[in-house]
Amino acid sequence: MNATPSPSRVRSWSALLLLAILLSACRTGPPPRAPISAPRITADPNDILFRAISLVGTPYRYGGNTPEGGFDCSGLIGYIFHDVAGARLPRSAAEINRLAAPSVSRAQLAPGDLVFFRDGGSISHIGIYVGEGRFVHAPSRGGTVRLDALDGDYWRQHYAGAKRLIR
Repeated sequence: MNATPSPSRVRSWSALLLLAILLSACRTGPPPRAPISAPRITADPNDILFRAISLVGTPYRYGGNTPEGGFDCSGLIGYIFHDVAGARLPRSAAEINRLAAPSVSRAQLAPGDLVFFRDGGSISHIGIYVGEGRFVHAPSRGGTVRLDALDGDYWRQHYAGAKRLIR
């Protein structure tokens, strides 16, 4: 009697084993993303604010990160923090949100804090809080860098939290 399984039986077992592995991977989901080390920023918050406000009116441009070429939201934040404090930040709003920096409650917001917004499941927008319930950001195609109120209908509904990078 031959105890060796047939080639078709080995293929069937292999296919079942592969299917079981794939299904167990789907059930567990992706591994959590680790925080990104935050740069130490000791700039004066007023310097951050003055630079941010000086850019109001600059055209929006997807992928933009200079006053000459325009800004998208994370390009604006990266440009300001690099220009004023020499800090290099990640390129996207979601990655900036992953920085290992203290979270700040809405009631404790201070000028220079970063405010985050989500559209659907993930962080999709970022701005700089300037005080009195307002923030500077590069909102969308066809627009310009501008000041908006956190309590505006859209922004209030999509607010996702804040972080403090300035120490």
